[in-house]
Amino acid sequence: MKTVLMVAEKPSLAQSIAKILSRGNMSSRKGLNGACSVHEYTGSFVGQSAHFKMTSVCGHVMTLDFIGKYNSWDKVDPAELFSKAPTEKKEANPKLTMVKFLQVEGRGCDCIVLWLDCDKEGENICFEVLDAVLPVMNKPRGTERTIYRAKFSSITETDICSAMNHLGEPNRNEALSVDARQELDLRIGCAFTRFQTKYFQGKYGNLDSSLISFGPCQTPTLGFCVERHDKIQSFKPETYWVLQAKVNPEKESSLTLDWDRVRVFDREIAQMFLNITKMAKEAKVVESVSKKEKVKQRPLALNTVEMLRVASAALGMGPQHAMQIAERLYTQGYISYPRTETTHYPENFDLKGCLRQQANNPYWAETVKALLSEGINRPRKGHDAGDHPPITPMRAATEAELGGDGWRLYEYITRHFIATVSADCKFLQTTISFSIGPERFTCIGKLVTSPGFTEIMPWQSIPLEESLPHCEKGDLFPIGEIKLVEKQTSPPDYLTEAELITLMEKHGIGTDASIPVHINNICQRNYVTVESGRRLKPTNLGIVLVHGYYKIDAELVLPTIRSAVEKQLNLIALGKANYHQVLEHTLDIFKRKFHYFVDSIAGMDELMEVSFSPLAATGKPLSRCGKCHRFMKYIQAKPSRLHCSHCDDTYSLPQNGTIKLYKELRCPLDDFELVLWSSGSRGKSYPLCPYCYNHPPFRDMKKGMGCNECTHPTCQHSLSMLGIGQCVECENGVLVLDSTSGPKWKMACNKCNVIVHFFENAHKVRVSPETCDLCDAALVDVDFNKAKSPLPGDETQHSGCVFCDPVFQDLVELKHAAMRHPMHRGGQGKRQGRGRGKGRRPGGRLNPKKPKDKMAALAAYFV
Repeated sequence: MKTVLMVAEKPSLAQSIAKILSRGNMSSRKGLNGACSVHEYTGSFVGQSAHFKMTSVCGHVMTLDFIGKYNSWDKVDPAELFSKAPTEKKEANPKLTMVKFLQVEGRGCDCIVLWLDCDKEGENICFEVLDAVLPVMNKPRGTERTIYRAKFSSITETDICSAMNHLGEPNRNEALSVDARQELDLRIGCAFTRFQTKYFQGKYGNLDSSLISFGPCQTPTLGFCVERHDKIQSFKPETYWVLQAKVNPEKESSLTLDWDRVRVFDREIAQMFLNITKMAKEAKVVESVSKKEKVKQRPLALNTVEMLRVASAALGMGPQHAMQIAERLYTQGYISYPRTETTHYPENFDLKGCLRQQANNPYWAETVKALLSEGINRPRKGHDAGDHPPITPMRAATEAELGGDGWRLYEYITRHFIATVSADCKFLQTTISFSIGPERFTCIGKLVTSPGFTEIMPWQSIPLEESLPHCEKGDLFPIGEIKLVEKQTSPPDYLTEAELITLMEKHGIGTDASIPVHINNICQRNYVTVESGRRLKPTNLGIVLVHGYYKIDAELVLPTIRSAVEKQLNLIALGKANYHQVLEHTLDIFKRKFHYFVDSIAGMDELMEVSFSPLAATGKPLSRCGKCHRFMKYIQAKPSRLHCSHCDDTYSLPQNGTIKLYKELRCPLDDFELVLWSSGSRGKSYPLCPYCYNHPPFRDMKKGMGCNECTHPTCQHSLSMLGIGQCVECENGVLVLDSTSGPKWKMACNKCNVIVHFFENAHKVRVSPETCDLCDAALVDVDFNKAKSPLPGDETQHSGCVFCDPVFQDLVELKHAAMRHPMHRGGQGKRQGRGRGKGRRPGGRLNPKKPKDKMAALAAYFV
């Protein structure tokens, strides 16, 4: 019996596919990484009985990064990143140990079927999975085929079974095009970002952006927003005049006429036309009344870009948020694959089957049943990009099932689909031409004769207009009013997300999958803000950057170069261009541009000087410098930092928290005043020396470590003096006493966000030089207030192990810090100092069956 490993892109997809293929007759178990399940069943495969194992990854298995020292901003010239810096594939999420998990499940398997998403990124993940699994699979016999690729567009029984019966092969060229894009974006983006971030953050204090990033797609995206801003700023309104006339076909009704000249920009000429027309008493019908039947076409089938446009313009959802919802609807089987450029249904697509699914929904049941009984209309012929069918509802859903934004997006997708198979909207357009003196006026009326698709998309319906009177050529109508209306031309408004998406698609910036990411990036970097109506208003920083790029090298911000690169990447995907040649040629172009940019940076700096304040003029005095003993200024704008204007030195600080002076205490190594970082009352806090944080004093320390990781042997704030025991959750962390937390005392892990609350209302908590005989953690000495002492026999003092002492066990509670953002810094130093244990987790010897042993139960759970 063959063993077949099948891999999907997400755990929920793997479960859905396995359930369909096994017809529900499967067993499931958790994989070793805890994130992915394995579903097993027996069946037949290429004519032989087989044991199937269906599992998944969680997106990309690997990510591209520079090796070793080239990840350091301080040690490497950014120019080296274009060619000299070697890259390597690293696990995208090391905590998931995805490679090891795949190898464990793939060991001894005979074949592999890849159920990754059917786009270029999915093809790339196919080869990441194969790189991990092929070395441990059974070797093929002779020319026996072992690698299969499933192509599908929705999670329905029909589509999944069809994919299983028509297995193909993964596309190496499409995977290479993704590799090329990753390497180009990494090298180009990192080089420009590192240079301009260090250059400008070292000079200006109120940029309010933690990263002044550059991206080959991101920067042209910002350029579109700033281009519109510049048009608004340079706009000069002009006054114009419109001749407005009303006629009275009947005593109590009036008809407003449109002037054929539309408008004039000269007041005297406008007044002349008014004077001439005022001489006439009646308006005359000068031509035969025109009646034409017109058609408003039903929409083309829905692709990704149109879905994102509508989500932003009509539903008020940001593109990235809309894409996340669409992906969730897809993995749950409600819609087809949401990443597609195609607006044309293939001839064999089961349109009626999809429509029947919607026959019982109260919102559109009548429309659907009418279409099914009267016959559907073939959707309009759109663009076939050769990727996936248009976005289509695949099964019925209710508002209660999906709720909120999920339902709103699903409802739109469904209404759009029904509209594509509905009739066109037909209406009768009546046009009447009048003359008032020598001037011509027109009146147009529309009468809907067949609403067609606008029944299901009422927002597209023809607006109701006043009915036009019956008249013939030569008829006369009394003039009710004729006047001159003064107006002004108005500036364009800021770009909406929907308009920006249209521009990006038109100019070839990004793909249907990456467009939301680029828009989200310029928002997160504080280059634009999202105003009402989801309009994108550039910030001062965004404007200065784009103007600076235009001043130095306009091609850095214009869409032309990136559009050309995207075309080359598509040629790689089609097998018509060489991966290495495209990579080498593009990097050579941007390397030359980078050197010119560095040499010409003074041009952008002149613009920065006008808009931003120098470091020395920013911030407020906080702590004393250890070198000159003058006060350094604390700059709160992102990234928060300390600046000594006398020494002209800047010291970075941990982000996403508050900084305040720490009791005016000084570091024994460099005499800098310590500061206290805190993420809030429910989070972590620790002191740090600004100089040591940026220049690690000991070999076993890394940049970005506070006093809770410092290995100084005698400093009262160091890990050596305040470390208690190994973290109960993470591998490398040490629980360190927070000496500022009283009377609600706590200790916190110096690596992860675990917090242990203990000894509330204690007067003093000190870390003892003694260690526990059972778990090797440091003992603590606790002094309680007599009135609130929880100790037996009215005692107020006790020494013992936090994890093992029975007196302390009821006084300990583990929590996770309430972080306002993900972990605020990196740095995985070696475990140092006291109380790190000997390969055991603190509390590991306690009996977890006792309900009061909170730490023991938690420790047992984490093991």
